[in-house]
Amino acid sequence: MSTPNAPLLIAENLVKSFGATPALHGASLQVYSGEVLALMGPSGSGKSTLLHCLAGIVTPDAGRVSYAGQDVVAMSDAKRSALRRTEFGFVFQFGQLVPELTCLENVVLPLRLAGMRRGKATRRAAGLLEQLEIADVADKRPGQVSGGQGQRVAVARALVTGPRVIFADEPTGALDSLNGERVMRLFITAARETGAAVVLVTHEARVAAYSDREAVVRDGSVREQANAR
Repeated sequence: MSTPNAPLLIAENLVKSFGATPALHGASLQVYSGEVLALMGPSGSGKSTLLHCLAGIVTPDAGRVSYAGQDVVAMSDAKRSALRRTEFGFVFQFGQLVPELTCLENVVLPLRLAGMRRGKATRRAAGLLEQLEIADVADKRPGQVSGGQGQRVAVARALVTGPRVIFADEPTGALDSLNGERVMRLFITAARETGAAVVLVTHEARVAAYSDREAVVRDGSVREQANAR
């Protein structure tokens, strides 16, 4: 297991290509508990691929990803899936909520997949929707709520399991500035109050300004890291 001052998540010399198209070329990165890290870079630079490799969604062609001392690349598919259910939370640009489920059921889902009893899971999910000021959409389906409300439901789903790492890929890209600020404040709160690490991909300077650090991805490598504050 990692020590308090050790990186929680480490990428070392990651290489990844999709067919003949290279996406990562020796990318290395360290992520610490309780910090908000922004991955910046132009379109096609490899920042989303890097995030997906860190999260165990994409397997690199070469290199190593370590989470709390565990080799994520060497894990079985089942163990990586369990890790994503219990230790990681995900928020994407358009929420990716299950359209057939209500907003409350979407937030309950990861808890039920982790084996929590329905009543307890429902109470926890409802409490988080209340905290995010969207309790009124609990019984509505994603297609019946606004973009800002839907994205806050997606944030609730990401936070409900108490993850140690939250991955966010352009989480404010579909939101107006007010709702984008609300989402970013939620991430900051999660990092500060729970010690979760937040890794977010963005091309917006105003979003990156909320982070503790920026990592600039260019041509598949992490070329520069700088304090954002």
